[in-house]
Amino acid sequence: MAEDACADELLWFDPPQRGVIPLDDRFHVPQRLARKVNRRPFTIRFDTAFEEVVRSCAAPSVKRETTWINEEIVSLYTALFERGHAHSVEVWAEGRLVGGLYGVSLGAAFFGESMFSRVTDASKIALVHLVERLREKRFTLLDTQFLTDHLAQFGAIEIPRDEYRKFLAEAIGKNASFG
Repeated sequence: MAEDACADELLWFDPPQRGVIPLDDRFHVPQRLARKVNRRPFTIRFDTAFEEVVRSCAAPSVKRETTWINEEIVSLYTALFERGHAHSVEVWAEGRLVGGLYGVSLGAAFFGESMFSRVTDASKIALVHLVERLREKRFTLLDTQFLTDHLAQFGAIEIPRDEYRKFLAEAIGKNASFG
């Protein structure tokens, strides 16, 4: 991560408590959101507009004036995408990208990096589809780095660094493919 979009230096974060979303039955979709997902108000795509998703995550919004995503981050994650290691979940409405998220896959671990929303619930719907894809493809770890109120409503939890590293080692040792 970078401290902010203007930073030249990239930093490595290894927090004492790590945010994860369990991919088992503890993942919870709030009832109102579940109804919306079932109505299918959006078109969901994977890996068709990766750089646009990253740049949208980096853009300022009413909820956040600045971001940690600088040009070097955009370049590095785009290179990972081109090598098949980074992926995007995209939410489209009327031909326009209105929400999404991106992250990196390694073995059976997926590291969610950032999400954005231009319309109500678009990023949440992207997350629901991400979890469906990860379950379908037999991933075992969804790393969110930090626990936020936004993620907690889906059942995200914090686990100690040592426990996280055990889950990570197991997940990396397994074979899963996002595509």
